[in-house]
Amino acid sequence: MPPMLHNRLSGSLSPYLLAHAANPVAWQPWDDDALAAARELDRPILLSIGYSACHWCHVMAHESFEDAATAALMNEYFVNIKVDREERPDLDRVYQLGHQALNGATGGWPLTVFLTPDDLMPFFAGTYFPSVARHGMPSFTEVLERVAEAWARQRGQIRSQNNELARVFASLDREPASAPLAREPLDAAVSAIDRAFDERHGGFGAAPKFPHPGPLVLALERWFHGDSADRARTVVERSLEAMARGGICDQLGGGFARYSVDVAWQIPHFEKMLYDNAALLPLYADAAAAFERPDFAATAHAIAGWVLDEMRCDGGCFAASLDADSDGGEGGYYLWDATEAAAAIGAEDWPLAARHWGFDRPPNFEGRWHPVVAADAATIAAEQGLDAAAVRTRLERARASLLAARRRRPPPQRDDKVLAGWNAAMVSGLVRAGLRLDTPSYVEAGLTALDGLRERLWIDGRLYAVWREGERRQPAFLDDHAALLLALLDGLAARWRDADLELARALADALLARFEAPDGRGFHLSADDGEPLPYRPRPFADEAQPGGNALAALALQGLGGLVAEPRYLDAAQRALAAGMNAMQRQPLGHATLVRALAREFEPVERVLAHGPVAAVAALVRAAGPIYRPDRELYAVPQGAGAGLEALPGKGGTLAARRCRDGACDAPVTGEDAVTALCTGP
Repeated sequence: MPPMLHNRLSGSLSPYLLAHAANPVAWQPWDDDALAAARELDRPILLSIGYSACHWCHVMAHESFEDAATAALMNEYFVNIKVDREERPDLDRVYQLGHQALNGATGGWPLTVFLTPDDLMPFFAGTYFPSVARHGMPSFTEVLERVAEAWARQRGQIRSQNNELARVFASLDREPASAPLAREPLDAAVSAIDRAFDERHGGFGAAPKFPHPGPLVLALERWFHGDSADRARTVVERSLEAMARGGICDQLGGGFARYSVDVAWQIPHFEKMLYDNAALLPLYADAAAAFERPDFAATAHAIAGWVLDEMRCDGGCFAASLDADSDGGEGGYYLWDATEAAAAIGAEDWPLAARHWGFDRPPNFEGRWHPVVAADAATIAAEQGLDAAAVRTRLERARASLLAARRRRPPPQRDDKVLAGWNAAMVSGLVRAGLRLDTPSYVEAGLTALDGLRERLWIDGRLYAVWREGERRQPAFLDDHAALLLALLDGLAARWRDADLELARALADALLARFEAPDGRGFHLSADDGEPLPYRPRPFADEAQPGGNALAALALQGLGGLVAEPRYLDAAQRALAAGMNAMQRQPLGHATLVRALAREFEPVERVLAHGPVAAVAALVRAAGPIYRPDRELYAVPQGAGAGLEALPGKGGTLAARRCRDGACDAPVTGEDAVTALCTGP
């Protein structure tokens, strides 16, 4: 007897899936039972991929998935599977590529894909479909009926298309053909950054406009190394200034939205993602140190404050996102009309506040609302002949009033699942920002989160991807392993702990054993014992987050240099060789991989210091505010650091040694000499 399907999402861990547990659609999680049911019923799979903070995912849910008539069609003709893309990036990656192959265009979320049940190949794909036909898009019910009819009448054509798509996937797997390492992609990336830079508004590209921290980090490093230094500095400073003053930056509560819907950063797409802020936090902190910019430091402090105030959850780890929507609709938590803002601020400060935050201009969101933007306070002071410090004090008072009023609104939903890779990135961000801004509380918060990840997600030699409400799910992916390894290295640079080095080695060994392709051409997204899918991606390019191979290369370079392990260094070089052709074709799209390539030609010097606990802690704090991407300092307290070959000093003496290209200088001793080595040129 054929299986009778009902909505099974109530047992899910993901808040996104749980939000669909009451739908009349007989949603299934992606599991063996759902896939077996599709085969037994000989029905296509309707795969819907989204995430909790996604506005258009909510729209499609309200319009279609909560509608009984639409659900009846879905249940009659398909096995319907809901996936949280943040839990299953492998599924999302495969079927986004399928969408691109079928439609000749990039996808997005919600992703709507129809799969043949036996081989899980996509044969029709789209993103959001409206409940009624509009703007050239068919209604979702029309799509359902057409796909059901095609499955009934055109199965041979579907099979032929699937065979062609299988050849496309196979060609993608052959793509990373290794090439000798060379500087050309690095030089090309510098030129590409120059060409793509938006002279007027900062950043790169047109609307919708994303922060793209990868190219900005690369530009900052090229400035340091003297490559087109003046131009690189202009790119970084103008971009960070424009983003920090735009609506994409939460001027009241800190943190950045995922992207701007306009080219000038004014109107955000309101969802706030942990991973964006994990990348922007250390970028602003590094730029603050590099260029002596207090305004960049203030933006970094605001990001960190938002993360620690609003995103901290179980075990000191961090939630995944804040929703774009609230009871006030899309962006309702963040938007203002001028009358409401004036009442919250008060008459005395209103003229300054209106000029500063753009309330003196016509509303630009739906003709009624103001996203909060910011003008330069010093400029306003000069315009009005006022003392700049007094203006800043009054604006801070007004900001506090607006923020207090906003906090009385219903807040956006928080997706409180803990994701290994995103949390690891935030650990790195907090630790690096804490060192750069001389704010030890950020370092402590990052290390606390690092311990929380270890306790919850590293079990019996295996890393897991997701934690929520006492449960862990899903073996972790390439990005999770690489990001956590980088977080451990950042943690070791801030406060040495032998247990962190031990875990770093275990993660590196797992990368080589479970993720490196058998042909040596880079790393796969999923482990070798992961679920078989039509395609096993090897991610090199930066997308919403850095490419997994880029993170792995940086992490293995860092650990391999620290512990003098050729296996790790060689694996990093193999990944870079596999990505050479892609870097040469699209250097800007592979900015993080290009950064790893640069390290092969501009090796990082590593300074190992060793001595009493208080002395090494003081050394880290002295060196922390200095932006030196060509130097890594590890200060190891007395009695720790077993297995480090170049560890200097004995007894209670403070000593340090500099190593580069596998060779180490003679150690220096004494507080003055060691401090000079660690903080000087």
